[in-house]
Formats: sequence, structure tokens, C-alpha cells
Amino acid sequence: MAVAPSHREFWRGLVVRGSAILLMSTGLVAATNLLYNIFIARMLGASGFGHASALYTLLMIVTAITLSFQIVTSKFVARSSDVAVQAQIYGNLLRRAWQIGLGVAVLVAAGSAFLKSYLNLPAQRDLILLAVAAGIYIPLGVRRGRMQGIYHFGGLAVNVIVEVMVKFSAALLLLHYGWGVTGVMTAVMLSIMAAYAAGEPTAEFRVKLEPIKIAPLGEGVQAVLYFVGQVVLSNLDILLVKHFFPASEAGIYAAVALVGRVVFMLSWSVVSSMFPVSASNAHPQGGRSVLYTGLLLVGGVTSAFIAVVAMAPESVWTLLLGRQFLLATAAPFSKLLTEYAVMTGIYCIAVVFMMYEISRRIGTAAWFQFGASVLLAVAICIFHRSLYQVIVVQMFVMCGLLAVVTVPLFFEEDEAGSDRLVLEPLLCVRRVPEEEIIAEFLRGELYHPEYNSYRDEFRQIVEHGNLNDPGENFIRRALLFLRRGRLWRELPEDTEWWEIELTPRDLARLRSFPRNEWRRFAGDGFELTEMVGRIEAELSRGQPSKFLKKIEEISNDLLGSDVPNSVLLIGTDEYHPLTIIEGNHRMAAAMLSMPEAAHRRLRFYCGLSPRMNTCCWHRTDLRSLTRYAGHTLRYMFHDVDFVVSRRLRERLAEVEATRTQGNA
Repeated sequence: MAVAPSHREFWRGLVVRGSAILLMSTGLVAATNLLYNIFIARMLGASGFGHASALYTLLMIVTAITLSFQIVTSKFVARSSDVAVQAQIYGNLLRRAWQIGLGVAVLVAAGSAFLKSYLNLPAQRDLILLAVAAGIYIPLGVRRGRMQGIYHFGGLAVNVIVEVMVKFSAALLLLHYGWGVTGVMTAVMLSIMAAYAAGEPTAEFRVKLEPIKIAPLGEGVQAVLYFVGQVVLSNLDILLVKHFFPASEAGIYAAVALVGRVVFMLSWSVVSSMFPVSASNAHPQGGRSVLYTGLLLVGGVTSAFIAVVAMAPESVWTLLLGRQFLLATAAPFSKLLTEYAVMTGIYCIAVVFMMYEISRRIGTAAWFQFGASVLLAVAICIFHRSLYQVIVVQMFVMCGLLAVVTVPLFFEEDEAGSDRLVLEPLLCVRRVPEEEIIAEFLRGELYHPEYNSYRDEFRQIVEHGNLNDPGENFIRRALLFLRRGRLWRELPEDTEWWEIELTPRDLARLRSFPRNEWRRFAGDGFELTEMVGRIEAELSRGQPSKFLKKIEEISNDLLGSDVPNSVLLIGTDEYHPLTIIEGNHRMAAAMLSMPEAAHRRLRFYCGLSPRMNTCCWHRTDLRSLTRYAGHTLRYMFHDVDFVVSRRLRERLAEVEATRTQGNA
């Protein structure tokens, strides 16, 4: 069954509408910022403008934390439809943001003397103003993330406009009275204060509620890592040029970098509207239509801007910035601008891919970008003979980053495509503790040869164990990991286990991971119904094999009670297909021998996690296989027989000692 076009059109339309609002506001902000920078460049001169740009770039580095809070707030607010829960998330993150903001402010103020010397800045007081601005800027990210998460793109647009308008007007006023670079930093601080005040939430978000645990640590770490990489890639070049080049050339490069910031701001407006729509767990039907819409919009915006910059004559830049900005570098100013715009456009396309991955799961994009930022820093430190060479170095790094973050997506199945069989949710009966799942899993594994030396001693606690006994749970887990440790470790930490009931319709959503003898029955897909059809056809041709005989034996035994009656499945949610990780033979045998009642003959347990696609047993791609390889190396000797045996002996000795003390 195909996804209803109306669903795709709705989410695509939401992205387009949000992008339109933010693009209009960002266009206004970008134009105002351009005028702002032109005015302060003309009023401060190349050297003064270089000083101001270096200070503002330091603030942009702090935005790694600001944007991390914004994107995490947006992600978790978007995932909840309950206003009370949204308010709890907002309040919790705002408190954390203020704590970190104050810490950053103190750190910047304490290091102001060193920063003044390294960046050749004129006054330490400007760095103190920067410290105050940075401390407030971090909580501002939470306020903007709330608006983004509830799709209040209009409010988000107004907030950004307030910031830039206050900065522009205050800077012009203070520069008029001769405050110089200090006036520029004072204006920046006042604009952030104004934006924070303008972002005050509505009454339902200001109520005091109990703290709420919002998410695994990985979500926050991923966001911080991603935005550290982003701000380094976007701003470190300006700081390094300020260090390696004379003040006049550094000022020229800062003017060139303005083009990149404008391109990035316009692209980020599209990403900001795409992110909460993609992150929302309530709408799995969107598939990649959100991604493709974002790519189309960002590609159009960046291409148009690059074309305008490339066609603009040199006289335009002379008129806007003054002749001093065009004479202090060997390469033509317009050539530097065009190359920088192309480089930034490549990065903007990569950002769309990375933010799409981050919105859906905890993946590798943040690490790739962080690695690219480190590579860029090293490369510029080595290659900086001219401003043009600095831009070329960045071009190579951005192209490599785009290739690395794009290629894996082409090997993955579209989430929307995977919904073609099921649109009705699973029937979840009850939440099940992990200990019960391990016991059920081990019960179906105990007959394997690996357990020959353990079977008699531990059969009782496997088949009739006490799930409330920590000692027994430890033993069952150790035994399971002897054979299935590599499988279990791939399951995400946030996996929730449920006992479920299947309907005949649900059988079409089941998939079998095609390992070992199952591979030759997989065909073009992993759907269990198709694989069972191929098995049935081969049985009818009278071509016996060890595998087929095993299936026939299980089919006959299903009428009795000798066959374990549980099947374990995993999936991303109650809408998408499910993969069997334990019970392939039993399920196939049941569908062969009792096709009308197979869904009632066995008990089904399902582990659900929005990050299940990182598990190679559910989805096999470059990302999941890389994760599997890492775990395999890390635990290579952890589950071997002699280690498990020693661990069990130690645990049994502890249990016996505890019982002896209790009897005494």
C-alpha cells in the first residue's frame, strides 16, 4: 500500500511554508546585516573592521552551544503534543542553559588577556562585553528552540529581526559618538538582551512544573558535537586569517566572509523549518520528501546568490566598501567573493543532509563534520600563503565533507517506502522488562552446542527462573551473551520492549534477516511471507535439505508443546516493518503448517526504538555495519567460553556466600 499523497504533500507544504516565512525574515536580516557591516567597515576602516569581525567571530564560536540548545529543545518539543510536557522540557533546558551560559561568560572573561594578545586586539574591555553577550546568548537558544519546536516560525522570525535591528541601530548611534570597536560590541550585547526579552514564552510555558528527564545523553552530545564542528568550519578561518595576516588583509577577508554568512543564513532558514518536521516521531509517513524539499530550496537559494555575486562588477564592491578593501590583496576582490560563495554553497548542501540525519537519529554526521573542522584547522595552518589559498583549502574540505555525508544515504531505504505495507499501528499489550526478554531469548537458544557444559546446571533458572532475582538475571544475561552478545549489543540503549498481538494483516510487515541458509530464500527482499512462499515451493518439488527438514520437523512439533512459543522482533515504531531476531524457524514453520492461525500460535515480543535503524540486524548499511565492526573489536574476547565460565563461577560463589551469611 503506498503512502497517501496527501501526507507527503502536507509535510512538504509545512516545510515550504515555514521556509518561506524564515526566508523572508532571513532575507531582511541578511540585508540589514550587510548594510550593518558595510557601515561599520566604512566607519572603522579595514583594521578596525578586522578587530570587530574577530570579536564577533568569537561570539559565533559560542553559538555552538547556543544552537545545540536550540536544536535539542526543538527536537524534543516537536516530539511531544502535550503542552505540559513541552513546558517541562523548556523549563529544564532553560535552567541548564543559564548554568552553562554563566560558566562560559566567566571562562571568556578569565581568558580575555590571552585572547587580546593572540588576536592582536586593541582593548580587553571589548572581550568583557563579549563575555556578557555570550552568557545571555546561550539561554536565547532555548527560547528560539521552543518556537521552532511548536512550528511558531513567525515568532522565531520576529525574534531574529529584533536582534539584528537593535544591533544595527545601537551600533550606528555609538559609532557616531566615537565609541569605535567598543561601541560595536556594546550594540551586540544589547541586541542579544533584546532578543532574549522578546522571546518570552506564553503563560503555559512559564508555569513551574516538576523536572522531566528529556532524553538520552547521546542527543545532547550529538548536538554539541555537530555545532562545534559547524561554528569551527564557518568561523575559524576568520580567526586564523586574523592571526596569520596583517590587519588590513584580515579586514578584507572578513568582508569576503560576509558573503558566506549571508548564504549560510538563507540556507539555515530552510533547515530550521525542515528540522522539527523531520524530527517529529508522530509523522513517519513523511519519508524523504522533507529532505528532498529542503535540498531543492537550499540548492535554489545558494545557486541564485552565487550567480548574483559572480555577475556583480568590481565597481559595486568599490562603491559599497571603499577602495581600501580592494587594493590590499593580490587576487581580485570579486574573484575571492565568488569562490567563497561557491565554497559556502557546497557546505550548505552538506548541512541539509547532516541535519536530516540528526533529526531522525543519533548518527555519524556530527562526527564527520567535527573531523572536517579539525582537518580544516590543520590545513589552513599549513597552507596560508594568500587569502585565495585559504579559500581553496576550504573548498577541498567542504567537497570531501559533502561526499562523506551524502553517500551513505543512497544505500539506505527510504522511510516512506518502508511504510508501503502497513499504515495501522501494532497492538501493544503490555510493557515488558528486559530481564524477561533475555529469559525468553535464552530459552530458545539453550539447545545449541555452545551450552552443552551449562545446560544441566542452569536449565532450571532458564526455564523456570525468578525474574526478580538479580543473581539469576546476571547468569541468564551472561549465558545469552555467550552466543548472542554480538546481536544484543547492537540494539539501541533506549529500546523499549512490549508484548504485542499480531493480526493476519501484520504478517506482511515481518522481515527475516537473511543470514546463513536463509539467504537463498530472500530473493529481492527480506519479507517473511515471500521467503515462506519460496520455501513452500521448494518443499513441493521434493528437494530435501538439512534446512528444509528442520522446518518440517518444527512444523510437526508445533502441534505439541516442545517448541518454545516466543518470537522476538525489533523495529523503529509501531508503524514500520519489524525484523525477527529470534524465532525465524518457528515463525516460518507456523506460517507453513497453520497459515490462518500462525499469528495466534506464538507469543510475540517487540523491541522498539526510533534509533533501531542503527542496528545492522534491522537495517544493513554503511553506518550500521561500521557500528557493528566497532562493537566486534571492542568485545572480541568478552563473550568467549572461558570468560563466561569464570564470570559464572564468581557469581555463583557470591550468591552462595550471601545465602550462607543469611542462614547464619
